[in-house]
Amino acid sequence: MAYSAEISRSNPSCFLFLIDQSGSMQDSIDAASAPTDLPARGGDGPAPASGRTKAQGVSDAINRLLQNLVIKCAKSEGVRDYYHVGVLGYGGDTSANRVEPAFSGALAGRELAPISEIANSPARVDEKIRKVEDGAGGLVDQKTKFPIWFEPVANGGTPMCQAFARAHTILQAWISQHTASFPPIVINITDGEATDGDPTPAAGMVKSLTTNDGNVLLFNVHISSKGGAPVEYPDGESSLPDEFSRMLFNISSVLPAYMQAMARQEGIRAGEMTRGFVFNADMVAVIRFLDIGTRPSNLR
Repeated sequence: MAYSAEISRSNPSCFLFLIDQSGSMQDSIDAASAPTDLPARGGDGPAPASGRTKAQGVSDAINRLLQNLVIKCAKSEGVRDYYHVGVLGYGGDTSANRVEPAFSGALAGRELAPISEIANSPARVDEKIRKVEDGAGGLVDQKTKFPIWFEPVANGGTPMCQAFARAHTILQAWISQHTASFPPIVINITDGEATDGDPTPAAGMVKSLTTNDGNVLLFNVHISSKGGAPVEYPDGESSLPDEFSRMLFNISSVLPAYMQAMARQEGIRAGEMTRGFVFNADMVAVIRFLDIGTRPSNLR
């Protein structure tokens, strides 16, 4: 049965995040889209939601996801290397499109890194503020540590075709050394149309890569600037408002059975044709989407 390989230190899996860093990611996100526990800023608490950009919201989501992956792999003797993880940013002006590793700090320039190295190498550690019960029926602010590996960037165009091509090269090399592993998962987060052509063929090349356990999985998160009702995990394109959202849906992989089950546990209607695609979801839903996509049922 595909997508059933055990994930272990000797047989790790791989996650690769492709992050749109084009100029339109400077647009603000509304209050409903902002997470409720964000890094503290100079002791003044989180910035107002209206002042937060899409790039900042995605940065928070990726950093939280990386922290969750570290926690999942943490055992009494340390962090086990169940995962190799990479983050690629794509943007830049039309004369110099840029697709490059997006880790900050000691991991800068790394395409993929074992999760133990990620755990030990945040660029910095901020504080975040969250609301917790005070034991008397109210809520109080509590500060917790929030590691930062990935910074918000927004500049220029959207070279998505090049991003998928770079992902193909990285994963082809990784798979050659991990042929029996659970297939890599690619999660692309974007707010705009590709500026370097139709990404469908390049995305198809990524999905054509296989381990002995199945094809690479490609999921897409579309944070559209054009508005429209949120759509999570659709099984068809009829509810999507434009050609670009439908294209992203069509290049997204169908969720494997175990992910369909996890989505249903989260209250999402997921059937046999449900795809790994989210349209105009707020950041809380995006974080949930990422968590489902990185929560294997067979971690050992």
